[in-house]
Amino acid sequence: MNRRFAGAVTASIALAGAAGAAALAAPASASGAGAPTAVPARVQGEVDFTGIVALSNCSGSLVRGPRSHDSDEALVLTNGHCLESGMPKPGQVIVDRPSERTFTLLDRTGRSSLGTLKATRVEYSTMTDTDVTVYRLDESYGTIRKRYGVPALRLSTARPHDGTDIRVVSGYWKAVYACKTDATVYRLREAGWTWKDSIRYTPQCRTIHGTSGSPVIDARTRHVVAINNTGNDDGERCTLNNPCEVDREGNVTVRHGTHYAQQTYLLARCLGRGNDVVLDRSCALPRP
Repeated sequence: MNRRFAGAVTASIALAGAAGAAALAAPASASGAGAPTAVPARVQGEVDFTGIVALSNCSGSLVRGPRSHDSDEALVLTNGHCLESGMPKPGQVIVDRPSERTFTLLDRTGRSSLGTLKATRVEYSTMTDTDVTVYRLDESYGTIRKRYGVPALRLSTARPHDGTDIRVVSGYWKAVYACKTDATVYRLREAGWTWKDSIRYTPQCRTIHGTSGSPVIDARTRHVVAINNTGNDDGERCTLNNPCEVDREGNVTVRHGTHYAQQTYLLARCLGRGNDVVLDRSCALPRP
C-alpha cells in the first residue's frame, strides 16, 4: 500500500514556486520515497483543498452521496489500509464499528486548519475488491458548513473515462497532483489483496506515502471519482507496496513507478437515506 506508513514522518512542508508550478519540499517518506512534487491549488486556480482532511497517517475528504441531505451526519472517506485498527485482511469487511478518530479539516489553501472533526463509527471498511474506509462523524453537513464554511465533496455515481483530467488532493502533504486517468486495470494485486477496475494514472501523478486516501477529483465536474491508494515503489511483482496488473487472461504486468486509485462510484450508489451504506442486492460492494 503506497501510503500507509507516513505517520513516521515529522516535517514541515514549504511551498516553492518554479516555472508556473511548485514543489513541496519535505524529507523522504518512511519508505524512502521522495517528497511530493505537485501544483499548489493557488497556482491551478481550479481544484483546491475545500473539503479535504488530514489524518495522522493518511489523507481523506469530507464527502456526500447523491441522496445525502444537509441534516445527515457527515462522512469522511479514506483508504481501507488507513483504518486505525490496522489493515483489513483479504475478504474482511468491517461495518458499524465504534470509532473516535479525529480529522483535521483544512482551509481552501491547505495552509491552515479550520478545526477538528470527530468520528463516531466506521460505517464501512474493506480492502477486498476496493480499498476504502468510510467514517461517520458526530456532526451534520449543515452544521459543518455553518461552523467552517466548508461544503462536502460530491461522490460521482459514474465511472471516469480513460483520459479524464484529474486532481489528487492530499491533506497529509497539503499537495495537489495534476494528471489524467491513463487506463482502467482489470485487476490490481498487492500482497494478499486484489482490487477490481483500478485506475492507473499518467506519469505526472507520482503520489507518495501519506497520500493514501486522497480523493481523486474530476477537474471538470469537481466530483470525487476515485480514491488514491497505491503505487509500485521498487519494481517488484505483486508484493507489498509493489502492485502488479493482472488482465482477464491472468497475464501479469509490473509497471515500476506507476500509481493507482480505486473507483468510488460503487460506494456512491450504495449510500442510502441517512447516509447509511446499504449492502442490499443493488449494492455491488463486498459484504461481511
